[in-house]
Amino acid sequence: MITRTTASLVALLLLQGCSSAPRFEKAFGTAVRTNLAAQTIDLRAAANTNPASGIDGAAARAAHQRYQQSFVQPDSAASAPLLNTLGSGK
Repeated sequence: MITRTTASLVALLLLQGCSSAPRFEKAFGTAVRTNLAAQTIDLRAAANTNPASGIDGAAARAAHQRYQQSFVQPDSAASAPLLNTLGSGK
């Protein structure tokens, strides 16, 4: 009897959570849309079909290759320890 009553009470409490839908304000999400619009420089940029200009293909390829090689062969000057400049107290 107690188990059935407890089970019924738990079931009623669980069903109460489903009884009402959340009520959002009319302006729900406006702040996110406003912040997104504020971060966009040109709203019509996606409609621009002109290719980007300013660097030729050979220079772009060379810059890209230097970038890729920077991960293969790290700069040896950057690996020198910087903490050796501290005094030893002698």
